[in-house]
Amino acid sequence: MLRHSRRADSLGTENAFVVLAEVNRLVREGHDIVSFCIGQPDFPTPLHIQEAAIDAVRSGKHGYTPSAGIDELRAAAAKSMGALRGLDIAADEVVVGAGAKPFIGYTIASVTDYGAGDEVIFPVPGFPIYESQIVANGAVPVALALSESRGFAFDPADLAARIGPRTKLLILNTPHNPTGGLLARADLE
Repeated sequence: MLRHSRRADSLGTENAFVVLAEVNRLVREGHDIVSFCIGQPDFPTPLHIQEAAIDAVRSGKHGYTPSAGIDELRAAAAKSMGALRGLDIAADEVVVGAGAKPFIGYTIASVTDYGAGDEVIFPVPGFPIYESQIVANGAVPVALALSESRGFAFDPADLAARIGPRTKLLILNTPHNPTGGLLARADLE
């Protein structure tokens, strides 16, 4: 029997998928469930979105796209995020993907060396993929506690104490997943 690598085993699962499986089981049994996991709405895709998808397929807009994403989408994302944050963002600085997980893994892999003791600071509680990708990429996870009394933000002194010569990456997320907490500008500065 084929055995998974230790690295693959270290990835584990995301608890939200465990919950989703249970939700799906209950729905199959006839229970009326409104699921708040995995971002699955309990309503059908709006008609105008369905029609846009059909139009795209009929007009030949299907198949592989550029690796970084469709140019028009990258430009629209750059414009929207730039306006929202008051930043000048160029379309070629935007990369589009299907979900954050691969990009979290790519980022960790690009700044840490496997097995070298490089550290990645990540928020706890947090998106489960942070720690599993840190471990899978051979780096050392360093938990940064988010405090409910601070609105699920970290204490800047606590962060400063965790930064050391082996720190290669700090993962920040605001609004925070899963708590919704926001980092204060003063804490970021």
